[in-house]
Amino acid sequence: MNETKELIEKIKEGIQEKKGKNIIVADLTKIEDTICNYFIICQGNSPSQVSAIVDSIKEFTKKGVNVKPCGIDGLNNAEWVAMDYSNVLVHIFLPETRAYYNLENLWADAKLTTIPGID
Repeated sequence: MNETKELIEKIKEGIQEKKGKNIIVADLTKIEDTICNYFIICQGNSPSQVSAIVDSIKEFTKKGVNVKPCGIDGLNNAEWVAMDYSNVLVHIFLPETRAYYNLENLWADAKLTTIPGID
């Protein structure tokens, strides 16, 4: 479990490095039949910022805990990019796409932790 906590910390640092906003960590460990243990949700203001956040997360997780994502999807239009780290899924949205899919509400029974952004 400690490795997961370290991974989450590096993902948060990667998001904050590129000024990602509204960072939420959803702890799904108490919910049965989930595809992972944690969701990390954040947003960037433009497709280029979303892509920069993805690159930053990759860099921080590789340097920090020597972990690469199993898969990355959504980079073509960068409205919603999902990064798969097995038991941690990272979702980087544009604000309007995030509002539309509203993952936080979908997982409302998860323990949600808000991480302050860095301005």
